[in-house]
Amino acid sequence: MATCDSHGQNSSYFLGWQEYEKNPYDEIQNPKGIIQMGLAENQLSFDLLESWLAQNPDAAGFKRNGESIFRELALFQDYHGLPDFKNALVQFMSEIRGNKVTFNPNKLVLTAGATSANETLMFCLANPGDAFLLPTPYYPGFDRDLKWRTGAEIVPIQCTSSNGFRITQSALEESYKLAKTRNLRVKGVLVTNPSNPLGTALTRNELELLVSFVAEKGIHLISDEIYSGTVFNSPKFVSVMEVLIENNYMYTEVWDRVHIVYSLSKDLGLPGFRIGAIYTNDAVIVSAATKMSSFGLISSQTQYLLSALLADKKFTKKYISENQKRLKKRHAMLVKGLESTGISCLESNAGLFCWVDMRHLLKTNTFEAEIELWKKIVYEVKLNISPGSSCHCTEPGWFRACFANMSEDTLNLAIQRIKIFVDSSDVIGTNVDQTNQTNQNTSTSLKKKLFAKWGFRLSFNDRER
Repeated sequence: MATCDSHGQNSSYFLGWQEYEKNPYDEIQNPKGIIQMGLAENQLSFDLLESWLAQNPDAAGFKRNGESIFRELALFQDYHGLPDFKNALVQFMSEIRGNKVTFNPNKLVLTAGATSANETLMFCLANPGDAFLLPTPYYPGFDRDLKWRTGAEIVPIQCTSSNGFRITQSALEESYKLAKTRNLRVKGVLVTNPSNPLGTALTRNELELLVSFVAEKGIHLISDEIYSGTVFNSPKFVSVMEVLIENNYMYTEVWDRVHIVYSLSKDLGLPGFRIGAIYTNDAVIVSAATKMSSFGLISSQTQYLLSALLADKKFTKKYISENQKRLKKRHAMLVKGLESTGISCLESNAGLFCWVDMRHLLKTNTFEAEIELWKKIVYEVKLNISPGSSCHCTEPGWFRACFANMSEDTLNLAIQRIKIFVDSSDVIGTNVDQTNQTNQNTSTSLKKKLFAKWGFRLSFNDRER
């Protein structure tokens, strides 16, 4: 199991990271290196966190009222988690959701990041060979997180650009039928809200559709809300918990079949702290997931530090607001910069990335042409972005580009590199009509002389997507 290829490491999503690690951009040491735009990290508000740490030395120094509690934290702790931290975390989750919903800390299971949370739910809800339905495009890591060790299967819910990749009733039904034709037992639907890679929050209508669908089929719904605090434009974020309450599902079986995954990796920019959580109303799932959490615990020191930070309501309110303002500004920089090169993005309101439309730069309307373009961008333009095929997008030519893991100067440099590439490219844009996706029959041609120095041969062969 540990050595088989089902980990998904040979996806272009991970291959781009490998190429970046061989030749990482550095303003001083390696100014011609590859800029990492394939990593969804939030580095825009570290100064706020560092300022809080400087003003609260007791928390960072593992002290309480000036007295060291290092010994207390260093010794064995119950894997249920520190009560103070769980209380602070559920209050922070409510604050992000405008305090429209509240969470019970006794229904919260702590995990070592959202990766562990999603896998744990798969172990709790599905047997090997059972399936979960996921709307496309979806986070490439799900092929690892949901399937690798659990033996669960993923069946795509095919979403297209014709309606902004929104989830529809027909797409849900088609996915369910597809699973049945493959003799797969459907155990649930998993969505990311806001979406990775789209950067869009699910609408209230979509959430109501999803809840109604799982209610009708008698299956589960997992809402991965890891990006819930990154919504920087309207419409505001709506949690599935809010929809359940508004539609009076509290006293139905559905109440126990909807589960939320959360993490501090994106909203606070702390992926290295490994803070994840499962929230569920099902006591059996709470019990089972808590037992499994012993394989991926959060250190007591980390819990103590963050319980103090999250309990500071004045700080958290300021942080959430300021972080969203910074994300909005940085998002606008990338969108405007790409527009100046003739490249558009899907209209989005959340996340740490843009869903970039480069269909007009493809030589042909194929995924082979998408990978060819992606290789040029990685090796010639020296940018690591994620091709849509790695996210199981149904349409070739879409790419995810991250904007929050670098400085403004680095982002501007990345935009300049793209502009030079587009202006000097001999790529022929097809932008052809795509079946069941668009009625437009537009065709764009961008044919100019390619820089002679860019006669670079790519270093590895196409891999399966």
